[in-house]
Amino acid sequence: RDLAERIPHARLVELDGDDNIWFAGDADRVLDEIESFLTGGRWAAPSNRVLSTVLFTDIVGSTQRAAQLGDEAWTTALAAHNRLVERYVAGARGVVVKFTGDGALATFDGPARAINCACAIRDAVENLGLTIRAGLHTGEVEMADGDVHGIAVHIAARIMAIAGPSEVLVSGAIPPLVLGSRIG
Repeated sequence: RDLAERIPHARLVELDGDDNIWFAGDADRVLDEIESFLTGGRWAAPSNRVLSTVLFTDIVGSTQRAAQLGDEAWTTALAAHNRLVERYVAGARGVVVKFTGDGALATFDGPARAINCACAIRDAVENLGLTIRAGLHTGEVEMADGDVHGIAVHIAARIMAIAGPSEVLVSGAIPPLVLGSRIG
């Protein structure tokens, strides 16, 4: 207390721990207090979490379609599907995170662009003789090593799983975010 009173602009901070060993206990908290005193602020831990609209697509009846076409023709159809998805996602300022075998996972910085992209993909794959379903959710995701993780990704996958053929289904988080965009 005496020392804190003699140092200009100092403040006394009492932390849990052993009074005889100043560094015992929560060392990060001690260092945070020292940093705050010396620099006037605290360093914020970097985060790879960002708000993102997550899109999952899935080719409806892909196993049956693959059996009907045969391996070679199915591989060709799937490659055409993937190129189409890449083109539409890039055009909507999104990022294809990965292809899931018979679908895709992509992220967008805006839900309206994601919805419009999903609808465009849905319409375009019909020219390939394919039908997709799509699910979207907006929430925070953790981005690491070119992949995305987090509950928002799982929610988007679950939304896609309950979408019907040719349906673009969104979570309840999205409608308030696209008010005024003329998306129904």
